[in-house]
Amino acid sequence: MKPVRFMALLLFGLLLAVAQAPLSPKAALERLFTERPARAEWFAPAFLQQVPLAQVEAILQQLLGGLGRYEGVEPDGPNFRVNFERGVVPAQIALDSEGRIQGLFFRPPQPKAALTPEQLLAEYRKLPGEVSVLVLEGPQERLSLNADRALAVGSSFKLAVLEALRQQIEAGQRRWSDTVPLRPEWKSLPSGTLQNLPDGTPLSLEQYATQMISISDNTATDALISIVGRAEVEKLAPRNRPFLTTREAFVLKNPQNREWLERYRANPAERAALLPQLARLPLPDVSVFAGGPVALDVEWFFSTRELCALMGRVQALPLMSLNPGLANPADWQRVAYKGGSEPGVLNLTTWLTAKDGRQYCVSATWNNPQARLDENQFFLLYTSLLNSLK
Repeated sequence: MKPVRFMALLLFGLLLAVAQAPLSPKAALERLFTERPARAEWFAPAFLQQVPLAQVEAILQQLLGGLGRYEGVEPDGPNFRVNFERGVVPAQIALDSEGRIQGLFFRPPQPKAALTPEQLLAEYRKLPGEVSVLVLEGPQERLSLNADRALAVGSSFKLAVLEALRQQIEAGQRRWSDTVPLRPEWKSLPSGTLQNLPDGTPLSLEQYATQMISISDNTATDALISIVGRAEVEKLAPRNRPFLTTREAFVLKNPQNREWLERYRANPAERAALLPQLARLPLPDVSVFAGGPVALDVEWFFSTRELCALMGRVQALPLMSLNPGLANPADWQRVAYKGGSEPGVLNLTTWLTAKDGRQYCVSATWNNPQARLDENQFFLLYTSLLNSLK
């Protein structure tokens, strides 16, 4: 599935001149929120080639819709803080010589004020749907809400795939440097990029694993499930049987395959027997998943306690620190992260090593099969949890 997508746009390109006095970076950032909607002439052409105006506008609308009233921009060292009624968004902006935006970066929203653990739990309980939260310091619980409830976690299931691979490497069955050619039947939908490579492209196990974790590459994930063996992953996730590949999940969720979905739902004991037939069905277009929640019973189900246990086994691998998620790496000695999402599903799981050596796991899951999730609200609460541990 696709990973959690944070509001990050940091792209640079060649610039063209315009006949107007250049704005300051602060003024250009303010204009994005005060003169609505955003206009193409505010951006360098090379920027818009990489990030279409519609995508920029969608991000701005998400910020305004999720964080409330815009309250202004203030400097923060060389960068800026965009203040809203319910949160603060750290931002970076780069302009060309004519004042057009050539680089733009929004970090995940930050809370305006610290919340106590009791206040955080109260806010999590207000979220519609089902929520599970766990904060561990070493083996001890710091905060817990439905920590043993198994919920859909999106791409966070890839922690189990990585752990199965790690176990085989530790046992001497495989090496990170082992090369396996990319097979066509492993190719899935984004997120990721490996689906664009030619069939037979040689890739090491480390490359597959790095893509799976750092950018949540679905093709890399399906490759590793095949390489290590579905049954080996199922040992780490006994309630997820059969343990679906991302391709199988996409095919089952395709509205054109409703009959196959009903057969899959009708007889759990025979689900595994359907998988070879699903492999012959084409992948749907990615646009199928652009709306609301789709068949959330076709997912991967873990409790936050189980995710913290898996994270604890793989967090020391170097590839786990390539994407820090919502944590600021400068605040910690080390950060390991994996998240997952699809419409109606969101999980964030982070392992933190403090500068004094203390270790924490913070995992939070939100499911709502009835509606898309307010991701900004969830990010604010999660960031508050992370900040409370600094």
